[in-house]
Amino acid sequence: MSNEEVVREAYRLAEGNVLDGHGFRALFTEDGTFNDVPNSLTLRGDEIPLGLTGFAGVFPDVHRELLEVHALGDVVAVELRIQGTHLGAFPTPLGDIRPTGNRIDVPTADLWYLRDGRIERFNCYNAANVLLAQIGATPDFTSAIEAAAKA
Repeated sequence: MSNEEVVREAYRLAEGNVLDGHGFRALFTEDGTFNDVPNSLTLRGDEIPLGLTGFAGVFPDVHRELLEVHALGDVVAVELRIQGTHLGAFPTPLGDIRPTGNRIDVPTADLWYLRDGRIERFNCYNAANVLLAQIGATPDFTSAIEAAAKA
């Protein structure tokens, strides 16, 4: 498989109607990483499928609409939109956001770094602020301003 075909297969395995975490993990090198950059989350090795199952638990019909795919040697750059319906509890440090039934359509850019036909590093740059706004979790600017004033 070409590097682009490996990445396209990874997206296929991550679809809500397929959701094959074991197959997804098998596309990575032994020491591969999945980096959810906006959320400062790195999954390594056998933790990698958790990135799929956790998200699909909140958005079970998750779909990734690939807009542009560019293979540049061992790097594949993808512009996409992550779409789905908020049907599961969304975990936060203060508790879960209950399902809203809202649809999400989140602009995202992914960089895939491959070595010898396997994924070494996957960096996902999703617009987390857009996702949160679409499920009704807007920033609490008042609390942030009050906390800053006390500091």
